[in-house]
Amino acid sequence: MLQRLERALVAGNRWLLIILLLAMACIVFANVVLRYTTGDSIVWAEEVARHLMIWGTFLGAGLVLRFGGHVAIDNLHHVLGERAARVLRGFVVVALGVFFLVMAWFSVQYVWATRFQTTPATDIAFAWIYSAMPVGFVLLFVHLLFIARGYILGGRFAESDEMDAESAASL
Repeated sequence: MLQRLERALVAGNRWLLIILLLAMACIVFANVVLRYTTGDSIVWAEEVARHLMIWGTFLGAGLVLRFGGHVAIDNLHHVLGERAARVLRGFVVVALGVFFLVMAWFSVQYVWATRFQTTPATDIAFAWIYSAMPVGFVLLFVHLLFIARGYILGGRFAESDEMDAESAASL
């Protein structure tokens, strides 16, 4: 049951990223074409593309973590003995988990503080854009929980036929 939930989360996360990137690319492409063919551009295009990029960054960070695509210095893991390396990786997991939860908490407060501010072109509340932060940090925490055991015990990240650390880093 837990593996099915994990697969559904990863698939949903991937598809949401694909949709966001596709929408962003279409908006930017249409804006460029209109600007060069008619001399006018879509007023809201740059703002919406920027907001989609923010959401894509925070939603994609969990997948990148899951497959080991974030920048890491792992030399110390290799020179330590197996037991010490496990303790170090356990510390790293706990530190990351605490950081993600603290950031989720403070980002919720930030979203709440900006609920009455609106964007210039689309006039939507900034809280909708900044909601990407708590959602992203909670997703980071959930992805961390799914890979924590394999990472602590063997330094392994999640494996997939279509995704590796290098591909994940390019997200």
